[in-house]
Amino acid sequence: MRSYQIYWVVDEFANYFYGRERVFFNLFSEWKKTDGIEKTILEKQVQFITRPIPYLHIHRLLHHFFQKRKGFMNEGRVYQIHFPKKSNYSILRVEDRKLLISAKGSYDAESIFFEPLEHFHGRLLAIDFENERYGWLKPIKERKYV
Repeated sequence: MRSYQIYWVVDEFANYFYGRERVFFNLFSEWKKTDGIEKTILEKQVQFITRPIPYLHIHRLLHHFFQKRKGFMNEGRVYQIHFPKKSNYSILRVEDRKLLISAKGSYDAESIFFEPLEHFHGRLLAIDFENERYGWLKPIKERKYV
């Protein structure tokens, strides 16, 4: 099973560290691994660079995209999509400061929730800690000066 944690990064930090997403990955992975006073310090840094997830906005976005899709279910802050092959599914859980996606099966199962989240107005950073993969769901467009 593959899993992603998705954070809404404050625009100021997203723009400044664009192209250097490894810095975010290192911060979040250290935060997950450590404990004690160091964890408290990293927790404050993570709180400072991320925003709370607006549940109602995410709820509307997902229902708009998947309301007519077979296999889509919603219970509270948990959204599931089951594919025709019984072993393929994807689950999205909305927490206060992150989204959690767990998927089993094909790449489609893994990425099914990414498309609607690309329409979210903020900078969402997806991180797969197990495989050390990370990136923006909607890449930031660079300004070209003439």
